[in-house]
Amino acid sequence: MNEVTHLKPRRRGRARWLVAAVVVVVVLGTSSVVLLTRVSSATPVKEAAPPAVETAEVAKTDLSEEEEADGTLGYGEESVVGGRKPGTLTSLPDAGATLTRCKPVYGVDATPVPLFYGTLPFYRDLREGVADGADVKQLEENLKACGFSGFGTPDKKFTSATAAALKKWQKSLGLEQTGAFGQGDVVLAAGELRVSALAAKPGSPAQGEILKTTGTVRSVQVKLDAAKQGLAQQGAKASVTINGKTTPGTITDVGRSAVEGKDATGQDDGKPKITVTVGLDDPAAAGSLDSAPAAVRFTKDVRKGVLAVPVGALLALAEGGYAVEVDENGQRRLIAVQTGLFSGGKVEVSGTGLAAGMRVVTTS
Repeated sequence: MNEVTHLKPRRRGRARWLVAAVVVVVVLGTSSVVLLTRVSSATPVKEAAPPAVETAEVAKTDLSEEEEADGTLGYGEESVVGGRKPGTLTSLPDAGATLTRCKPVYGVDATPVPLFYGTLPFYRDLREGVADGADVKQLEENLKACGFSGFGTPDKKFTSATAAALKKWQKSLGLEQTGAFGQGDVVLAAGELRVSALAAKPGSPAQGEILKTTGTVRSVQVKLDAAKQGLAQQGAKASVTINGKTTPGTITDVGRSAVEGKDATGQDDGKPKITVTVGLDDPAAAGSLDSAPAAVRFTKDVRKGVLAVPVGALLALAEGGYAVEVDENGQRRLIAVQTGLFSGGKVEVSGTGLAAGMRVVTTS
C-alpha cells in the first residue's frame, strides 16, 4: 500500500493536532496577505513549529511470542521404594542422600540391598536353567558394572559363568553364595536416586514401603493446561525465573496424561493439566534451594529480521487498518502498515515505503 497522507487516524489526541494544523494553515494563509500589504518593514512573522512529540526508530529485529506459566523448582516426582526381601530392616540411608549403582540402599538382617540400574523389573528369580530373557542381560550388565564378570559380553543366557560372577558378588556383600539371584536382592532404578523421605524405621519388617526417592538433578515442573500442550516441545528452550533471577532451561519431558486441574483453593478449575519438566542449563543458577516457586516462559513463535515499532506508534485508521506517522526532520506523513506478531511492547509492521532507521511518532 502506498503512502497515505489522506487516511484518518482514530487516535483522538493526534487527530486534534491534525485538525488544529489545518486551521493554522488556513488562518495564516488568510492573514499573510494583510501582513504583507500593511507591514512592509516589520519583523518577519515566524510560523509556529509543530508541538514536540516522542519518536522511536523503526528497527529490524527478531521478535518472539511467549507465554508464561507457574512452576516449582524441585527434584521431580517422588517414587516409593518397597522392600521385597523378607526379614528385618537393620539400616537405612539418610534423607537427602544420593544412591548410586552397586552401593547399598538399605539393610535387611544386617546384609545390604544394593542399587542396580535398569528399567525392566526383575519379575522372577534367576539361576542356571532359566529361559533366556532380557532380565538376564540386565543382571549381567549390572554385575559387570560392579566389577564382577567372566561371562563375556552381557547377553540373555544365564550360564555357569553368570552363576560364578553372582557368587563373587554375593561374597562381597556377605551373602550366602548360592549363584542364584532373587527378585528382592536389589533395588532397581533407571539411574541415581536421591532419598527424599524415610517411610520406615530400623526394626520394621523389610517387606513394605521403606523410603521415597526422587531424581538427583533439580528441575522445574510446570502444571500446564493440556489445551496448551503445543507450547512445550521436548528439547526446546525455555526461560526460567527463580527468586528474581532468570536463567535458560531446556524442556526435558512433556507429560502425555492429563490430570484434574486445581485452582488456588484446591478445587477443580475445569482445565486438565499435564506436567512439563524443564531442566536448568546452569544448575547453579538456582543456588542452594531444594524447592522454590518458579516462572517458566515458553516461546510460541519467532519472527526473524522483521521491522518493528513500539505498539504506541500504531494509529487506527477510520477506514480500517493501521498506519504509522513518520517524522522526517519535523515533516510528518502517514504510512499504512500491516501488523504481525506482538511481543514485549513491540509489534511487527510492514508497508510500502517503510524502512529500518525511520523514526515514527509514538506515545511510548
